[in-house]
Amino acid sequence: MPVPETIAKPGSGVETDTGPGRPQTAAEALRPHAEHAFAHELAALAAADDRPRPARWRLSPWAVATYLLGGTLPDGTVVTPKYVGPRRIVEVAVTTLATDRALLLLGVPGTAKTWVSEHLAAAVSGDSTLLVQGTAGTPEEAIRYGWNYARLLAHGPSGDALVPSPVMRAMAQGATARVEELTRIPADVQDTLITILSEKTLPVPELGQEVQAVPGFNLIATANDRDRGVNELSSALRRRFNTVVLPLPATPEAEVDIVARRVEQLGRSLELPAPADGVDEIRRVVTVFRELRDGVTTDGRTRVKSPSGTLSPAEAISVVTGGLALAAHFGDGVLRPADIAAGILGAVVRDPAADRVVWQEYLETVVRERDDWRDFYRACREVSA
Repeated sequence: MPVPETIAKPGSGVETDTGPGRPQTAAEALRPHAEHAFAHELAALAAADDRPRPARWRLSPWAVATYLLGGTLPDGTVVTPKYVGPRRIVEVAVTTLATDRALLLLGVPGTAKTWVSEHLAAAVSGDSTLLVQGTAGTPEEAIRYGWNYARLLAHGPSGDALVPSPVMRAMAQGATARVEELTRIPADVQDTLITILSEKTLPVPELGQEVQAVPGFNLIATANDRDRGVNELSSALRRRFNTVVLPLPATPEAEVDIVARRVEQLGRSLELPAPADGVDEIRRVVTVFRELRDGVTTDGRTRVKSPSGTLSPAEAISVVTGGLALAAHFGDGVLRPADIAAGILGAVVRDPAADRVVWQEYLETVVRERDDWRDFYRACREVSA
């Protein structure tokens, strides 16, 4: 069964009607999709890529891995890293998409699952917008298909009345579909993926037809088992996935690098001035988060209690970006401890009762004892009062 052309067309969401003005272009978006934000890198990789490509892939597996991990091409083009972590993890993820098994990116919140998913889809298919956002209220129609009820009532079930889901469109195009937060979707809705992933077909019994996936189709799902409201995957569905676990950064240096890169990218998109010397404060935020997350100070001498939050790199990025905004709009443009103190407090103290005790104890037993952290200690005491 063919999917309606206007819906199946790749990249159909690039322009949107902005009302009395003109259609919005990708360059004007606050956060462009990966295939637009890094179009020059993808084009350079495609031009230099002479390796075998699976059906309908824009790049070879080697080039996809290079796009995510970074490198320098023969023509001098620098490909910026999108993921900082073990190379083998990326290689396994990319290889999985070249097989008949779907990919499940698993990890605690803030380990770049969505980020990696988007960039994989952009590099493989040139379109990262075939997305189903999982929530507790995600209906079966979001994964299978729905109906235009005006046409359905007027003419009955027909191809014109069918509204394909992003997954159905990906099957028809031979593209990569994405399902975010799979474990937030109710279990009975999750299981609608079983036939799609095992048989590579999506029946439409109302029309007595089916949509069969063409070569190039695959699916990336993300999930974590730390948040509340998680629905476990059935064993039948889990068998359809190859699971790749994205870990937290192994070293402080790697985490500082990740946070600094993303803060720089976000700062440019928000038109925030680059701080004269912000790496020291980034390193301080990362140190605080890692010590509270691990339950021990960096030197291993002092045990500390851990708060209820995950204190992931994503939260560190948010804290530093907020601090940059404070420094730019209400300071002298230099990122200082006072600019990040409130953000750290908000990230650490999620449970007002228990987490506040943990934070106060950490301030007094660890931060206060560090001579070069006195300005940070004063700023944190001020916002914690």
